[in-house]
Amino acid sequence: MRSERYVTRDALAPQTAAWLRELRSAIAPRPALELDPPRCALLVIDMLRYFVDPAGRCFLPAAPAIVPPLANLIATWRTQGWSVVYTQHGHAGPEELGMLGRFFGDYIRAGEPQAEILPALKPASGDLVVPKTTYDAFLGTDLERRLTSAGIEQVLVTGVLTHMCCETTARSAFCRGFEVYVAADAMATSRGELHRASLRGLADAVAVVMTTEEVLSRCANPGSPS
Repeated sequence: MRSERYVTRDALAPQTAAWLRELRSAIAPRPALELDPPRCALLVIDMLRYFVDPAGRCFLPAAPAIVPPLANLIATWRTQGWSVVYTQHGHAGPEELGMLGRFFGDYIRAGEPQAEILPALKPASGDLVVPKTTYDAFLGTDLERRLTSAGIEQVLVTGVLTHMCCETTARSAFCRGFEVYVAADAMATSRGELHRASLRGLADAVAVVMTTEEVLSRCANPGSPS
């Protein structure tokens, strides 16, 4: 995978704002959808050492930039007692890789240090951690049942990689009847062109794309009209 440092921590907010201005000029608004954090699960997708630690075998140079805003979202959700869900990709061995094994030369081994969630974002005791073996966090897991049983009707997608596991999970959530929201500056991938294209595709088809600042403003006044 060819990866680039397409954004830095200092440039993240203004760059994301520019991307969203461009996106919103081309995509119709969704007035029927309104983020309501108490009914929304924060999905933290695969923030593993493998992707986010500079020593990771598939390190994404842009990923460290999203750690502070993502940590802010996690802290807000926990403080309010709302649902925080982590996914943790990993495989027991090559026999269960399927198409991923045919497509890529390496894989995340369940239980290896690089499969650990980044310590700066580690789950708390009340958070849900969902092991998965493919892009879609709903496929072959009990995620849908756990969300539904908790009364969750919305998901806020964050994490890595924007155009792979994040986008696939967002589309899968939409197909299962969840309202889907995406925090554009709390997701990262290998190249800027892929990140922007994924955000645009999601906004056009299944999700409301927001900044973390916009999300946090909704958290301050949940249930109120925007």
